[in-house]
Amino acid sequence: MRCPFCGSGNTKVIDSRPAEDGDAIRRRRECETCGKRFTTYEKVETIPVIVIKKDDNRETYDRTKIEKGVYRACHKRPIPTAKIEEMVDGIEAIIFSREEREIEAREIGELVMEKLKDLDSVAYVRFASVYREFKDVNTFMDELKKILE
Repeated sequence: MRCPFCGSGNTKVIDSRPAEDGDAIRRRRECETCGKRFTTYEKVETIPVIVIKKDDNRETYDRTKIEKGVYRACHKRPIPTAKIEEMVDGIEAIIFSREEREIEAREIGELVMEKLKDLDSVAYVRFASVYREFKDVNTFMDELKKILE
């Protein structure tokens, strides 16, 4: 690490601790040439995941979109917020653990439905009815039959 004051590459770390947000490491350093101290922050660089929408547009992955859909599906259901957050964390872990940096929105929707089915059947049907765009009662009934089997 180069000293921002004199440009020397001869510095040492005198203190390390997690940063306030917990996503970085705060390091206090001292230049062995000029003696001045400075602070650096280290953060893991992540490559963004790109979501391919139905119309082939691409956008950066946004966790809040999954959260909003799941919370809407779970509205007035006896599901603790911690369980919902844990489920979304699990979905996100699957998305980020993939080798590809692009994922189709359809795949994310299927992941959400798979997890919701295990969490709460009513929330699952609510999410599926919006996600799969049920056009009539028959398609709704077909989805209900899948759950009952």
